[in-house]
Amino acid sequence: MEKLTEEQIQERLKSFEGWDYHDDALHTVFEFENFKEAFSAMTRIAFEAERLGHHPEWSNVYNSLEIFLTTHDADGVTEKDFELAEIIDALIG
Repeated sequence: MEKLTEEQIQERLKSFEGWDYHDDALHTVFEFENFKEAFSAMTRIAFEAERLGHHPEWSNVYNSLEIFLTTHDADGVTEKDFELAEIIDALIG
């Protein structure tokens, strides 16, 4: 995968509500009703990430899930990150 330029990333982000570009990664935070809902979302994302062979950097505190997507092999954001972001948005709604 080829690393995208910041200009390409910013252009692609226009169609992703709630995501930004931060520290060489796509970034978002989701808030849920409770821990169980947050953990359930993480589980659904984990299955898709495993299928893609592309895994998020994330952290969970109670009802909050913070996600960073970057492609370590490319040392930055690639199309693979946008593909996973799109899947995450579809899963979480």
